[in-house]
Amino acid sequence: SIMRKRKTADSPQPSTDLSEGKEKLRLKKEVGLISGVSFIAGTMIGSGIFMSPEWVLHQMGSPASSLLIWAACGLLATFGALSYAEIGTIIKESGGDYIYILRIFGPFPAFLFAYTSVILVRPAGLAAVCLSFAEYAVAPFYPGCSSPQVVIKCAAATCILLLTIINCLNVRLATSIMNIFTAAKLLALLVIVVGGLVLLAKGQTQSFQNAFQNTTAGIGVVGAAFYQGLWSYDGWNNLNYITEELKKPEVTLPRAVMIAIPLVTGLYLLVNVSYLAAMTPSELLSSGAVAVTWGDKVLGSWAWLISLSVALSTFGSANGTFFSGGRVCYVAAREGHMPDILSMAHVRCLTPSPALLFTSAVSLIMIISGSFTSIVNFFSFIAWLFYGMTISGLLYLKIKKPELPRSYKVPIIIPIIVLMAAVYLVLAPIIDQPQIEILYIVLFIFSGIILYFPLVRFKWHPRFLQRVTLHLQLFLEVAPTTRDVD
Repeated sequence: SIMRKRKTADSPQPSTDLSEGKEKLRLKKEVGLISGVSFIAGTMIGSGIFMSPEWVLHQMGSPASSLLIWAACGLLATFGALSYAEIGTIIKESGGDYIYILRIFGPFPAFLFAYTSVILVRPAGLAAVCLSFAEYAVAPFYPGCSSPQVVIKCAAATCILLLTIINCLNVRLATSIMNIFTAAKLLALLVIVVGGLVLLAKGQTQSFQNAFQNTTAGIGVVGAAFYQGLWSYDGWNNLNYITEELKKPEVTLPRAVMIAIPLVTGLYLLVNVSYLAAMTPSELLSSGAVAVTWGDKVLGSWAWLISLSVALSTFGSANGTFFSGGRVCYVAAREGHMPDILSMAHVRCLTPSPALLFTSAVSLIMIISGSFTSIVNFFSFIAWLFYGMTISGLLYLKIKKPELPRSYKVPIIIPIIVLMAAVYLVLAPIIDQPQIEILYIVLFIFSGIILYFPLVRFKWHPRFLQRVTLHLQLFLEVAPTTRDVD
């Protein structure tokens, strides 16, 4: 939902939640430790673990090296989240990377982040999740062969349109769907883990003999493998987007990270071991939907349960992306960095429908023009570019502003490791396997300069844009929210 904040005389707390349909509803600090752990783990466990194992193995060439990549991705996500936990106890505002970049580096880089995130990163993430959903949703209809790409893309587009309708019309329904589908994804993973342990107990360990054989090396290869693995861990910093809603954020934030991410890492490793116990590396590489192939081999006639569970899981993950998608739009609009229309809410449904419709439209374009693998690679490139910027901001605060109050401190070596990893993940594909698409992405990021100076820096608002906004308000039946007055 889209949150509207207003300073009141009787309380310093943020104030209005439009999703509840009330004019004045204070946004209370209701997210405790258990909810924080659930939020991180539930966001992280999406489509990646059901799609990425094939591509990580494809890049690395051997089972043991692919498992090392999964473990290293979990360790890097943990280090990154611990670093974000410290910066979240210094800057106790919602908005995640955007608000941190804004407060440390100023409005220009923050605008570039918001511009890139709203137009490219978030729609790309949604497109990748929906493509994953479509892969599993249509797989049972094409047994023994790969599903046609046209069918997959049509199913993914249908998923996006359905999510758009749900989230634009009814926030409570969207919340209920998110909770139900989180249970489905945990059930699917537990079934796979238990099945793998049974196979190992029966002696199916052939994939782990000479496990490092055929390992490939190279800067770009390892970087691409990390991209695919880290996609499955994406969401490790999502708790920072709701800092203002945490109970005792200085305690809850680091503790939730320390519990949730190692838990997810262990689960991911066990799921990958289960895949390799059921399939040879060559079988896993030839599988279009790894979990479905696993179900065919292990569950037999009950294999359809895996397809159903994974489809429900990825649908729920996509719904979660949609549900929280308006937050960066709102915070950026509150700071004057995004069009006013994106901070508006529907007058009756009280949902951030303009932001959701915009994200939906861009995601549909990405589904038509891209594949799961290419979308994940470019999504990861942009994400780690800005993660590196945020981590460098934390290092600046630790070195230059040690007097700032903070209840939690991460050892400085941890953010240094994360920054080095971010630099590697950004530069590795450029150096080893340069692609023209990466140049396009960089040009797109800096194309924000064209909009920043006239529209944000000098606050030049052409009359025709104001008329367009007015007509969109009338057509979409939306109204502006109240901004903070500091």
